[in-house]
Amino acid sequence: MTFVVTENCIKCKYTDCVEVCPVDCFHEGPNFLVIDPDECIDCTLCEPECPVEAIFSEEELPNGQEQFKQINAELAKSWPVITEKKPAPPDAKEWEGKPDKAKLLEK
Repeated sequence: MTFVVTENCIKCKYTDCVEVCPVDCFHEGPNFLVIDPDECIDCTLCEPECPVEAIFSEEELPNGQEQFKQINAELAKSWPVITEKKPAPPDAKEWEGKPDKAKLLEK
């Protein structure tokens, strides 16, 4: 089992989760983070650190978020690893909890 970053991270991109990851499985894109399923050890440390509740175990993905399992796997192959917390985007608060952000994902 692995953990998956879902739609609520798009344009919020808080990086609190990367600091607690013991295996550096997070990868960073322009406006989203992903988890490499081949690196994730299912330690559960990242899930409670996400301030917008965008991280779920693959077995507990909310309805409508299932495609993010594949999105995480694909984008982790090409995006660089991130291991340190960075400031959130200046407009992150405005995007928290907004629906239908998948179309805004920058690859």
